[in-house]
Amino acid sequence: MWHYQWMRYVLDTDCGVAAMRSPTGASAALVLAALDGRLTLLMSVPLAVEYEAACMRLEHWSSAGLSEREVGVYLDGLVALATPVKSRFLWRPRLRDPGDEMVLEAAANGRADAIVTFNIRDFGVIPSQFGVLVSRPAEALRRMRP
Repeated sequence: MWHYQWMRYVLDTDCGVAAMRSPTGASAALVLAALDGRLTLLMSVPLAVEYEAACMRLEHWSSAGLSEREVGVYLDGLVALATPVKSRFLWRPRLRDPGDEMVLEAAANGRADAIVTFNIRDFGVIPSQFGVLVSRPAEALRRMRP
């Protein structure tokens, strides 16, 4: 039996989309771990809006074999599962991509252990200034285990 270390993660938009498109992948496993109470997902309102914009793109929901309504249910569940993060301090601009700024803000304001993303290079060393690691989904899953 695994003994999990409690982690606080912010999933980048690419991981939210990957969890929807690939229910057997590492991103989906992180969402299921949060559902089981083995980790905390953190999300701000701007990040939730970004998830919606990304997941509602035709290429994503059709590739996942879902209807628009089913994507809405997925998004509602993801938002309900996450612990809300209020942005007390705006840390912008720190990163090249404005879309990544909201991920960094949620992580910094939510005292996340890590930002989980497929685009590690986009974040550089900036998250480490806030004590936040950046990792890919599979690595984040491994980090939960002893």
